[in-house]
Amino acid sequence: MNVLPRWRLVLGKFADNRLQSGLGAQGLGERYRRLDRTLDFLYGREYQGRGLRKDGVGGTLDPSQPTLVNWLGEVRELFPRDTAEVIEKHALDRYGLTELVTDRQTLERLEPNQQLLRTLLGLRRHIKGDVLQVARRIIRQVVEEIRRQLESEIRQTFAGRLQRSRHSPFALAQNFDVLGTVRRNLKHFDRERQQLVIEKALFFERNSRRLPWDIILCVDQSGSMVDSIIHSAVMARILAGLPALRVKLVVFDTSIVDLSGYVDDPVETLLSVQLGGGTNIAQAIRYCTQLVENPHRTILVLVSDFDEGGPAGELVRAVKTLAEARVKLLGLAALDGRADASYDKRMAERLAACGMEIAALTPRRLAHWLLKVIS
Repeated sequence: MNVLPRWRLVLGKFADNRLQSGLGAQGLGERYRRLDRTLDFLYGREYQGRGLRKDGVGGTLDPSQPTLVNWLGEVRELFPRDTAEVIEKHALDRYGLTELVTDRQTLERLEPNQQLLRTLLGLRRHIKGDVLQVARRIIRQVVEEIRRQLESEIRQTFAGRLQRSRHSPFALAQNFDVLGTVRRNLKHFDRERQQLVIEKALFFERNSRRLPWDIILCVDQSGSMVDSIIHSAVMARILAGLPALRVKLVVFDTSIVDLSGYVDDPVETLLSVQLGGGTNIAQAIRYCTQLVENPHRTILVLVSDFDEGGPAGELVRAVKTLAEARVKLLGLAALDGRADASYDKRMAERLAACGMEIAALTPRRLAHWLLKVIS
């Protein structure tokens, strides 16, 4: 296959003269011309950013520039899905084409995914009117997909531990008590055939006792925390649906917003978040202290990068006060979209010394940690 058309797409239209002899009289084929127009619509902005005027090459007979809606259609048709998502991400993040999410017709053409959700949350203040309704639908669709991926396993984790002292009349393979069954049926051992005759099989009974715990999710809403905020909102929804767990949700930067009334609706939670601003973790911890009713049955999960904007000593004292009251404390380090931890390790060490367990956990592992604490 001739590689020159591909190099032409990489180098752009200013390479036409140098590559013309190799491309032949016909130049780029029709498909490559469409690819070229689509890429140039976005990446041609690089030339403008370097001081080259758009009309710097004189008049041309190029087709008129596409609208954003038509351009998105071309991107989706010409490129694989993962490549199209990268191009859309560049359009938003690198070239600031916020029209992608502030124009209803354009927004409706975008593929709902977590990257788009991050962008919508970052531009929340610019989204108004009928565009907000489209954004709300996209947010709900992405959130529901995340919830479906997590909820089944998390509910199963909290469904109850195997009670080893009691047996159940319900025969479930995963509950089969091998040793108990052997002991119960030893008297039926057939010496002649050298086989154990199982007259009665025993199965463990699941203990489904309620766990009377309060869980306070205290989530940093600074700009770098967007992935953690999304998953915290979904986790709050899942945990709130479990028996005998009371969930409270607080988000903060230099101000505090108590979203406990929205834990059942992560969409409203996320639309209430205002990303950006400074960070005053100590102030948020002191607020959460007021929410503690029974310290011995309370878990405070601080979701943050621990990059304290206020005096570090105040944060240390606030955490130490809760630890001395016997509140269970978990500092959940911020995770990015690839589940990589990013946080202030020095501050994390100081908080750990005060009695806060520090970890970088995915939502699934967080569920197992919570169960370990409340069991």
